[in-house]
Amino acid sequence: MQRQIILLTGASGWLGRFLAPMLHAAGHVVVGLDVAPGPDTDIVASVADRRAVDQAFADHSPGCVIHAGALHKPDIVRYSAQAFIDVNVAGTVNLLEAAVDAGHPRFIFTSTTSLMIRQDVRAGVSGGAREAFWLDEDFGPLRPRNIYGATKLAAEQLCRLYHDLHGIDALVLRTGRFFPEDDDTDRALSGPNLKANEFLNRRLTVEDAASAHLAALDAPGMLGFQTFVLSAPPPFAREDAAELVRDAPSVIARYFPDAAALYAARGWRLPRYIDRVYDPTRAERLLHFRAATDFASVLRAMRAGSPMPFQHDPDYVSPIVARVPTTPGLPPV
Repeated sequence: MQRQIILLTGASGWLGRFLAPMLHAAGHVVVGLDVAPGPDTDIVASVADRRAVDQAFADHSPGCVIHAGALHKPDIVRYSAQAFIDVNVAGTVNLLEAAVDAGHPRFIFTSTTSLMIRQDVRAGVSGGAREAFWLDEDFGPLRPRNIYGATKLAAEQLCRLYHDLHGIDALVLRTGRFFPEDDDTDRALSGPNLKANEFLNRRLTVEDAASAHLAALDAPGMLGFQTFVLSAPPPFAREDAAELVRDAPSVIARYFPDAAALYAARGWRLPRYIDRVYDPTRAERLLHFRAATDFASVLRAMRAGSPMPFQHDPDYVSPIVARVPTTPGLPPV
């Protein structure tokens, strides 16, 4: 891997706090930019501020941008739709234009699988789904359900446009779930139980999410515009999709015969059905990236009586929430 100066946006966020040290360990110089201070944040500014972005390029001469900064789904209750547009859309334009002007060969954009979850996918079994939705990069049509997903999809399309116009490699990483806090939409299971279940079909560790960005940085050139779904590799085949909806425990038992007993010993429950499966095989094929932690890793930890191989912190607070609020009307990140 060639040593580079990397401009990392979102350096103070949950992903950034793992990604920045990995970049340092790989020999890169990291210039962190975030609206909130942090140990790896050198520039406290918003990506929506074009002058701040241009100044970062003038002062540090980065050779690549990893754009991981954004307003996220939990921020919907705190910020207006216009703030999401300013940060997630205009901020991405600011960085793309600066990267093109600097002659960068590659731009890495952290996106989200959330934009793939249109209403029928979200409804799943309750909406009448008869087989699990198989979510790979060809899944569509894409109809995001909220301003977060809509602005991330718009930013993805800007990455495509700037590749078409300027030839820059634009690699979009649609990350599955890796947040540490509890799911605010599902309280039926404990946080660790739910996270463990999600390694069957929709979750990856934050460490694996960070590693995928290094793989994108080091991938062969001339990839053009590419989108990658990032998740722990699911154990299932597409042929399992209908049975996963009818009787997920039976499918799981075929692949992991002792899973039910291991779960019962903890008082945990396996999912009764699985109505969506994220497929990360393109990342494995083109980026040579495969998540290190999967559902088998969870079961190995159970057998050994070891801690779970994923982060869980129900008290985690995003730096954007913890910091002093921005002046009304100004973009927050």
